[in-house]
Amino acid sequence: MSIGVRCLTVLGEFKPFGLIAEALDGKPPDTVTDKYDYFLFDPDIARDRDAEDDCHEVASTLTYRGDHELFIRGNRIIWSTGARVFKRFTLRSDIVKVCWCRLGHIAEALLCILQVDCLTIYNTSGEVVSLPLPRTITSIWPLPFGLLLLQEVETSLSSHVPFSSSPLLNTRDMPLNASNHIQKGEGTSVSSHLILMDTLDELQPTFIEERGKLNMMKEYDEKTIWTCDQVPLMASYNKGKMQHSLWVAEIVNSNIDEEVTTNLSHIDPMSVLPKHLYFRRIWQGKGAQAAACKVFMATDDDAAPVVCFFHQEQRKLLSVSLQIVEINNEIVFDVKPDMSWNISAIAASPVTVTRPRVKVGQLPYSDIMVLAPENVLLLYSGKQCLCKYELPSCFNKDKILHGLEVPEKSPLPNDSKITGLADAVEGRVNVIVNNRQIFRCALRQSPSSTLANDCITALAEGLRSSFYRHLLGLLWKDGDPAHLSETESSLDSEWDSFCHVIMQICRKYNILSQKRSDSVPHSAWDFLVSSQFHYNFCKVNSLFGIRCAVSVDQGEPNFCRSSVDGTQSSEKSFYTHLLRESLESLHGLYENLKLDHLRKRDLELLSILLCNIAEFLAEDNYLDHYIRDFPGLCKMFLKSRSSISLKSCPSLFRWLENCLQCGCNYANINDLPALVCKEGSSVVSIARKVVCFYSILSGAKLLGKKLSSGVYCNITMGSYSSKEELTVLAMVGERFGLQQLDSLPSGVSLPLRHALDKCRDSPPNDWPAAAYVLLGRQDLAMSTLARECKYRGIETPTNVNVISMSTPYMLNLHPVTISSTISDAIGLEGTKFEDTDSVDGSMTDGMEHIFNSSTQLRYGRDLRLNEVRRLLCSSRPVAIQTSVNHSASDQDLQQAQLWHLAQRTTSLPLGRGAFTLATIYTLLTEAFTVPKLVLAGRLPAQQNATVNLDPNIRNIQELRSWPEFHNAVAAGLRLAPLQGRMTRTWILYNRPEEASSVHAGLLLALGLHGYLRVLTVTDIYQYFSQEHESTTVGLMLGLAASYGGTMHPAISKTLYVHIPVRHPSSYPELEVPTLLQSAALMSLGILYEGSAHPQTMQVLLGEIGRRSGGDNVLEREGHAVSAGFALRLVALGRGEDALGFIDTFVNRLFLYIGGKVHNERFHFSTISMDENRASAQMMDGTTVNIDVTAPGAIIALALMFMKTESEAIVSRLSIPNTCFDLQYVRPDFIMLRVIARNLIMWSRVHPSKDWVWSQIPEIVRCAVEGIGGDGNDIDDMDAEAFIQAYVNIITGACISLGLVFAGTRNENAQELLYELAIYFLNEIKPVSPASGKVFPKGLSRYIDRGTLETCLHLIVLSLSVVMAGSGHLQTFRLLRFLRSRNCADGQSSYGIQMAVSLAIGFLFLGGGMRTFSTNNRSIAALLISLYPRLPTGPNDNRCHLQAFRHLYVLATEARWIQTVDVDTGLPVYAPLEVTVRETEHYAESSFCEVTPCLLPERSILKRIRVCGPRYWPQVIDFTPEDKPWWNFGDKNNPFNSGILFIKRKVGACSYVDDPIGCRSLLSRAMHKVFGLTSLKASDTKTDIRSGFGSVTVDQLVGTFSSDPSLIAFAQLCCDPSWYNRSDVDFKEFCLQILFECVSKDRPALLQVYLSLYTTVESMAEQVTNGAIVFGDSLSISGFKLALIYIEALMTGKLSAPKGGIVQSTFVGSLRKQVEELLNSSQELKDDFHNYLKLGKWPDGESQDKRSILLSWFLQWFDVPTSSVIRTAVYRIKPKFMSSSSVPLLRLFFPRTHIQVISEIDRCLS
Repeated sequence: MSIGVRCLTVLGEFKPFGLIAEALDGKPPDTVTDKYDYFLFDPDIARDRDAEDDCHEVASTLTYRGDHELFIRGNRIIWSTGARVFKRFTLRSDIVKVCWCRLGHIAEALLCILQVDCLTIYNTSGEVVSLPLPRTITSIWPLPFGLLLLQEVETSLSSHVPFSSSPLLNTRDMPLNASNHIQKGEGTSVSSHLILMDTLDELQPTFIEERGKLNMMKEYDEKTIWTCDQVPLMASYNKGKMQHSLWVAEIVNSNIDEEVTTNLSHIDPMSVLPKHLYFRRIWQGKGAQAAACKVFMATDDDAAPVVCFFHQEQRKLLSVSLQIVEINNEIVFDVKPDMSWNISAIAASPVTVTRPRVKVGQLPYSDIMVLAPENVLLLYSGKQCLCKYELPSCFNKDKILHGLEVPEKSPLPNDSKITGLADAVEGRVNVIVNNRQIFRCALRQSPSSTLANDCITALAEGLRSSFYRHLLGLLWKDGDPAHLSETESSLDSEWDSFCHVIMQICRKYNILSQKRSDSVPHSAWDFLVSSQFHYNFCKVNSLFGIRCAVSVDQGEPNFCRSSVDGTQSSEKSFYTHLLRESLESLHGLYENLKLDHLRKRDLELLSILLCNIAEFLAEDNYLDHYIRDFPGLCKMFLKSRSSISLKSCPSLFRWLENCLQCGCNYANINDLPALVCKEGSSVVSIARKVVCFYSILSGAKLLGKKLSSGVYCNITMGSYSSKEELTVLAMVGERFGLQQLDSLPSGVSLPLRHALDKCRDSPPNDWPAAAYVLLGRQDLAMSTLARECKYRGIETPTNVNVISMSTPYMLNLHPVTISSTISDAIGLEGTKFEDTDSVDGSMTDGMEHIFNSSTQLRYGRDLRLNEVRRLLCSSRPVAIQTSVNHSASDQDLQQAQLWHLAQRTTSLPLGRGAFTLATIYTLLTEAFTVPKLVLAGRLPAQQNATVNLDPNIRNIQELRSWPEFHNAVAAGLRLAPLQGRMTRTWILYNRPEEASSVHAGLLLALGLHGYLRVLTVTDIYQYFSQEHESTTVGLMLGLAASYGGTMHPAISKTLYVHIPVRHPSSYPELEVPTLLQSAALMSLGILYEGSAHPQTMQVLLGEIGRRSGGDNVLEREGHAVSAGFALRLVALGRGEDALGFIDTFVNRLFLYIGGKVHNERFHFSTISMDENRASAQMMDGTTVNIDVTAPGAIIALALMFMKTESEAIVSRLSIPNTCFDLQYVRPDFIMLRVIARNLIMWSRVHPSKDWVWSQIPEIVRCAVEGIGGDGNDIDDMDAEAFIQAYVNIITGACISLGLVFAGTRNENAQELLYELAIYFLNEIKPVSPASGKVFPKGLSRYIDRGTLETCLHLIVLSLSVVMAGSGHLQTFRLLRFLRSRNCADGQSSYGIQMAVSLAIGFLFLGGGMRTFSTNNRSIAALLISLYPRLPTGPNDNRCHLQAFRHLYVLATEARWIQTVDVDTGLPVYAPLEVTVRETEHYAESSFCEVTPCLLPERSILKRIRVCGPRYWPQVIDFTPEDKPWWNFGDKNNPFNSGILFIKRKVGACSYVDDPIGCRSLLSRAMHKVFGLTSLKASDTKTDIRSGFGSVTVDQLVGTFSSDPSLIAFAQLCCDPSWYNRSDVDFKEFCLQILFECVSKDRPALLQVYLSLYTTVESMAEQVTNGAIVFGDSLSISGFKLALIYIEALMTGKLSAPKGGIVQSTFVGSLRKQVEELLNSSQELKDDFHNYLKLGKWPDGESQDKRSILLSWFLQWFDVPTSSVIRTAVYRIKPKFMSSSSVPLLRLFFPRTHIQVISEIDRCLS
């Protein structure tokens, strides 16, 4: 066969763009070498692996996407795309080799750069990993498993000198020591090839399979010359043996022989078995003097992959064919024996031309471009030469290629001769001519016509290789008009060209048939086969499926004929089989195109071609099939003929109908085109996918990769419990999205939409995001994407697969949802705070950011947050109420009042810190700002004149140091934790030159958030060297909080420096203030939290009873308390399992408390570290000063044994129950004992009055009840002791309740604490002594007011801990009253004001977005903050260090959740049903919350469910576990930063717009609008907008739905031209289906309803008026599927708990209308009789109309072809002459309507 000649498309003269980029950069350095290298590559190589397959179809449609170039010179790389520099890389040393590779499970490609001493790996985002190399590596090669490194031969292992890291950013050096893998005994065995499988792995040796054993690969002579990064193949050359080898690489899990195992002795046996790479030689070729200069993969003409070796010196291209076999889901590679072939060539390159979209396994279908020795370019497909390419005489080019602009017409030299090929990428190649010019040329790929391209692909996939080679030769033959120049080419000409080639084959077949028919039969057998008897025999037996021995149309080459006839017969047989296989392949494409209603024109063109082929082959069944679809073809085909077709025509719609009616196991597999069942067929993918989905819906099972129905199917991972759910997973696995679903015929899509609709309510939780998008559940998709992105460490949730599942018009409706706290903080910067007392409302107070969309949703109906902001504001002068005419005495009064107000102002930052905790997102480029602490006052009565404190009267500095510290802590706590990477630079940037309390507070706040880990040891030293008290305190506590529980040695050393008892004897004596020692002890406890470290516990135990060596004796109690808290932290909740010598500790602690010691021989010398020169025990002789040591010891015991239910400890920690004990034990210690007992007996705490009353000893209870009675015989001293004990026990019980029920918002606890607070508040007032029902009254007679005030505020503080974050209104009113009362009395202390401030902050913790936890660590932190010794002034640190009050931050959890509408991206209200697990106190229960809200703790949370009628249901199940709440960055966090995406149902308004649901009465509103529309339909001059309050359909629909298809359709209904239409019924129908789709939230059904309605209406119009609306019957098939779908629902074949998605009455009425149309015409009946008797279609007058009507009739009633009917009647009539043949015909044709069978019987009887 002669080959064609084509012209290359010259894109322009080529020059590496790197040279141009260098020239634009300027003169290069002198050190840069003149040598450079470059290579071009396809952008798909560097694309993300996950997105690669998703974008493949879109990308393949682009003819020229541009090549990428890597230009290498010296130590620089320039990555350019077209004429633009994309990235630049500069390395430390010269580059040896560069390649792309994929390592491990990393989806993106990595750029691997080999240098002399290291391997540098970049990802596409610029991050870099530098790997030092232990030995000299000569080259690197990519494999699918990792990167292959070739070592140089060395006699001994050379040690590698470490080097400095790369100057690029984000560099991390990861030293790898490959010698660990290759050491063996005394000698060393070194692998010649190393493999790097992951950037975090070490270099591993490779192995070689020899005689069934695996040995280490030491083949240094085997130089790798090529590897493949898609399949595990490697080619090498051995110069000594002069042979090439082909290797296959495989992975093995340590199944290595003993010799190799000894080399791997370093592997940890507890770790996962390592994977090792070994090579297996599958081919070797000898006789090559030099290595092949190029190796590449291509595709043979039988679609098998081949490896091509190009030998320059031999001028030949050797191709070795591969055999790929799949065994047990493993792919095995081998070489086909004797399947190698040679081509003479002086250059060769792989190109993708003939089949660009087809893949052979994982490889693209590649052709070979060869430069023959005659300097002729030839295109080969396998070993078949297709055409010759030539350079044009001149080329037109007006584009820019690699930065060079080519002239408009550039003549090429006449004597130009092609001398080489290079840089082939896809269908583009560099052509080198003899004058050293290089031109970038493009090879014409597949036709631009989609139909022609699909036909060629269908033939390539369906034909045998020999047939396709013949067809390919015809397609690429010279003179083919499909490959003319660009100006002459068109889509129609390409299709005509393809048809011309097919018809050429048909004519050749026809000529051979005529020649053979003219010849006389040479044998009796030939005569018999050609006789009429054989024809009748075939007719009779074909009905029952009996194949005749020899067909009329098939010649048998086995019979003896003459040599001429034998040649003609074999040639005719070749064309016969070619045409038959072509017909079957193209018919498969035809059936596939029927599933895409957008390609109806292509379907019609293809039907004409198929009719021609079927006519040549005398396939009447095929011909009748096409004419039924397009009746107009009857004019050109189906003339009278005597042949008979034995082959039935496959019909996809017939199979789909049978599948729905009877199940896939009963559907005839012969009804499916063969191409649909073939693996890897891409051209009929839509048909295959639809068959898969129907099969699964009908009960097919998955057998490997195949379904039981015989088709291949990909099903994505996910759980399922029904056929519908499995169908959805299959749709996702096949990437069949909403766009593909919309392109299906309406009837075909209905069962699939049914499956989606059924799964929409409650899909499984483990589905991929694409599945949820397919269901229309974007809320679940966004949540899944957020979790996936968090798991993969990606910030932006993007997924191409999700986008492919969406319809194009919905893509812009998926907003990028930003956390409302971020967006609102930006949008509300200018929000001003106004109140009646403010002077400048816009002044910054540290709370201006608190008003965002979430808080507005939660507190939008009242002004709670405004009031909290007013109460906690300390940045404005406070109002002083004085008389208008002031005097000198008034000034003293003002100063006194201002001093009391200043006490309150200095306490406000503690509450403000809790209120604004973690509520602001700041940029790390901004300076840290702290609101001012204003102690001045203003006089409203005197025009707001400002009054300052007089420094001569008061010590103002006393109000500055620690309040400023607290103010800065509050400002720092605003920063949201883990908002991003906190940098050391930002912290040091905000450090002032001189130490200050402000920066000290910032350090503590950052430490509480965990940010101080970024500080280095030198930074810590510089802070400590400032010797600033508050800075040291803040830094120590902050470091301990950041490193909590880690026992970090460096931090531990910095803390021990501040504990003199730990200084060695040789250490110089340091004067460390007691305050710093207390902070160091507490920090030490936090650092060693929960570790039970013995040495630390001994130190802390000694510190409880030790007096500090010097300065302030008054602070010794605070020192002991700090040691006690620290001791309990170290042994937190460990109880008796903490240490073996716990008895010693317990006895020591009880001695400090003042109790009896069990071991009388207990000596203090037990703790050796007690001897110290600078301190002494706080005891006189053997008596301990329990006033100092008791609080710390009690706290230590309480938290060491917390929740242990230890009766032994509780019994020793008794409440005084005698008068002597009451006099002996301080009342505030009794409170601590009550707290300790209840924390130990945690489960027995109950929020009831009886439980509180049970805490009081009998003697106290009786005494208190008897006080105030007539018979009272208790003296005042005893009464005071009883009352003191009573109030302290009550307060201790309340604090216990607050700790046990912290953050739970328990109603019983809240009511009880509130009642007790009111009780104490009433007792402070002077009332007559009277006995109450439960709690006695008249306590103020026997106790001072200060004690009652303290107890009251401790109870209120406990109440706010229980209701933390709730903003409880009743509690807030009480707190506001207490604040105003204390201010009015003027007697409240700083501690009282601090308690109120903290209580307000706790009540609105984190702006209502955070609450407290009840785990051990949280309770300990809360107890430190709530320690019941309130300070007397701002600088009072005697009993408790004030900085400890901020440690409540360690107890907080962000259990807040808000719901965001996924369509609008706005926070919304939504009802949640929260289920908590069963506990010892209550059974499993559920309660309702409205978001935004706080959830229960993780230890009891079992399930949350989005409920209510307005939003789609969503269920999240949890496993209750005793762990802290998820942090922001946790990968397993079920919530995305506290956000739960939900989706509103169509037809419902949000709760913000419609709180009570009156606007969601959609049916009433739509009815009014519809009625108005109907009334005004006849009035063409009146617009609907003038009535019903200007409500229009589109406005109403837009209120309830954001779906663009519904809104666009509604706008069409409002168009003025709409009311000029005369078809009122159609307008009413449109409004009704719009209401149906909106009310049932099924917008996709709008298309289905319209399609079905317009189909039947068009049929009726065509029958009535005679005008041809559509000339085909394709819509009939889809409509029948809709009917069968309704029948399947009614018969239970498809499950439908809520009924079908389409109204059955609507479909039934259309069915009745169609049957009336088809039964009303007598002319149709006559045409049907002619069709039955003669097989003729209508002709003559009104042929088109009659033939269309007949085709509708035949399709609707499933009438078989006339030849089949006549054969059946001919077969059965002689046996049933007297009776009716209807029953037997019914058996023959079960799908045909009984009425039509009766008509057949009457016609042919």
